[in-house]
Amino acid sequence: MLSKKTKYGIKALTYLARQENRTPVQIATISKSENISLKFLESILLTLRKNDFLGSKKGKGGGYYILKEPKDIQMAAVMRILEGPISMIPCVSLNFYEKCEDCPDENACAVHKLMAQVRDSSLEIFKNTTLADLCNC
Repeated sequence: MLSKKTKYGIKALTYLARQENRTPVQIATISKSENISLKFLESILLTLRKNDFLGSKKGKGGGYYILKEPKDIQMAAVMRILEGPISMIPCVSLNFYEKCEDCPDENACAVHKLMAQVRDSSLEIFKNTTLADLCNC
């Protein structure tokens, strides 16, 4: 299930991507427009800034803005930053792999095989979808 953090992060990114000339937008404006808690949004935007998706400007006319072109922001990258692993179980994760304690042989595990297929399908969609695709910009 998609966390609210990721859902709100994608909503905030699409809002910012729609701004002409990458104009900085105050957090309160995004919060009100997208119906996201101000405190929660601050945390999300800070995470996106620390990972070079957003820039920020202080003072009058300040706020957050997109650093990259929307066509260059893959949803796979956004998902990994905000959500963590794309896979549903750790034994099929490409970047966050962990062996399952209850599984003696991953190659013979039916759950492993199914979840690897789910991961691959999801990853394909996330890799082939950009912020530009979501905001029509």
